[in-house]
Amino acid sequence: MSRLSLNTATTKHWTLREAVDGAVRAGLSSIGPWRDRVQEVGVPEAARIIADAGLRVSSLCRGGFLTTDDDAAARAALDDNRRAIVEAATLGTHELVMVVGGLPAASGPGGPALPYPARSGAGVRVQGADDPARDLVAARQRVADRIGELAPFAAGHGVRLVLEPLHPIFAADRAVISTIGQALDLAEPFPSDVVGVVVDTYHVWWDPDLQRQIARAGAAGRIAGYQVCDWILPLAADPLLSRGHVGDGYVDFASITRWVRDAGYTGDVEVEIFHEDVWSAPGDETLATMAERYVRHVLPHL
Repeated sequence: MSRLSLNTATTKHWTLREAVDGAVRAGLSSIGPWRDRVQEVGVPEAARIIADAGLRVSSLCRGGFLTTDDDAAARAALDDNRRAIVEAATLGTHELVMVVGGLPAASGPGGPALPYPARSGAGVRVQGADDPARDLVAARQRVADRIGELAPFAAGHGVRLVLEPLHPIFAADRAVISTIGQALDLAEPFPSDVVGVVVDTYHVWWDPDLQRQIARAGAAGRIAGYQVCDWILPLAADPLLSRGHVGDGYVDFASITRWVRDAGYTGDVEVEIFHEDVWSAPGDETLATMAERYVRHVLPHL
């Protein structure tokens, strides 16, 4: 269990202390907290709870949401990311996972698209044929620009901005980066200890270029995390809640884990599951299943 880490999203209804105690009971060595759990007790207290239990912090989730085209919202997003960087440093982790954000046309994560803006033409109001809030290329450029603004601050705190590509089904509302290759292109201008990438099997298992891009990430020293859970069908009404335990779905964990291993990654392996059935199960039962599936499907290939 020395490399297996509990991402606190997997035990959604546990407090941070409950998640820490559960991880210790399960024989784990690390935990990957989400910021909401940290902020419930305050960052210094969260750091103390985790350290007193003898656990490492594998990563902090999450920063990001950098795609807004509104100046005030952009300043607020950058400020929040700077707070997240400080939180990561205080908790003692080098890795801050970044979900970069969707299109400005999204009303919110999982929400409907905002209407096209009305425009004036020949004295009448007409619906325009284009909308900057739907410009995917421009949104990605804003991510690049804002990572550039945050990188010096992160480097000064010993924290790496870890770009997480999300499955294309989430491109509209959560992440305009969909592949490891896109994340690496954004990371390339920066030192590898300042901007890296995370390999999340749920989001990247489908990518026909995955093996090559994982090798590329390893050669550049940019693999900052490996997160595992399965792609299960049928999808939930909210696809975000369609993750399953390792071995319950379609992901080829043997191949992807070997690719990550061969790329030189020796860090923690986080289990991060969003699913109502998993959340409603007793936490210790979830950790027992998590550990058993890790030993069966992941560990032999590390």
